[in-house]
Amino acid sequence: MNNSLYIAATGMQAQQLGLDAIANNLTNLNTPGFKSSIVNFQELMYSGTSGAHAVDGASHLQRVNRSVGGHVAGAANPIEASDSQDAFFGAGVAVGSTTKDFTTGTLTQTNSQLDLAIQGNGFIEVVMPDGSLGYTRGGTLSVSKDNFLLSPQGYELKPSIRIPANVSGLTISATGQVSVTTGTSSVATQVGQIELASFSNPGALTPLGNGLYVPADAAGRVTYGKPGDSNTGTLSQGFIEGSNVNMVSQMVNLMVAQRAYELSAKVVQTSDELMSMTNNLRR
Repeated sequence: MNNSLYIAATGMQAQQLGLDAIANNLTNLNTPGFKSSIVNFQELMYSGTSGAHAVDGASHLQRVNRSVGGHVAGAANPIEASDSQDAFFGAGVAVGSTTKDFTTGTLTQTNSQLDLAIQGNGFIEVVMPDGSLGYTRGGTLSVSKDNFLLSPQGYELKPSIRIPANVSGLTISATGQVSVTTGTSSVATQVGQIELASFSNPGALTPLGNGLYVPADAAGRVTYGKPGDSNTGTLSQGFIEGSNVNMVSQMVNLMVAQRAYELSAKVVQTSDELMSMTNNLRR
């Protein structure tokens, strides 16, 4: 069996998935809070064939002389050679995983009281409709009909924060304290505290779209802290985080992936030509 066709096909398929990730990154160049995807490749299994004997004359002569207790003429230190040697052949390449790059994007000032960005590695924890937990990097918050503060996806923050109905001003400090002023009063009252969650390997979080992520085993254990503590980052009210896609690097990756795809396609063409030559052999 000519395995080169299948090996080249794995290369084409892997590079196609890489191109899909690059296309998605470039498409979301202007999406607020978007995090670019990174495709990680890995080699496939190796198969071994035993009994691949050496064919060079010197090695063959050494084996013959050793069988009768002799040495190779002219060799002061004869090289020991085994009678057989295993040969291993790879099966191609595959996409091992795709991870997210959570480098902070450029912050754009909006001056809106409900716009919130995170400078650092933290996430805001939210409670989804089925009771499970999700994580977001901030964005434009909202207030529910029950006066609870909601994430950009429309989910309640955890811990929940209730905003009074007659609020006239909302302030979120860099350390996560949520304060409001009501009516004509200028005295701010604290109504809640936003905590940030962090993971040892955030790139392994599972994206659901719309800036929402759910935990994965590879992401590690979640830890909590106030903004500014540990390595969670700080909050910036009145700012929106932009996409962290670097167009120049993505275009370079696009060209590299395209060339790799073309090389794999060339291998398929060459293998087909060799098989055609073999089929046309005459005695």
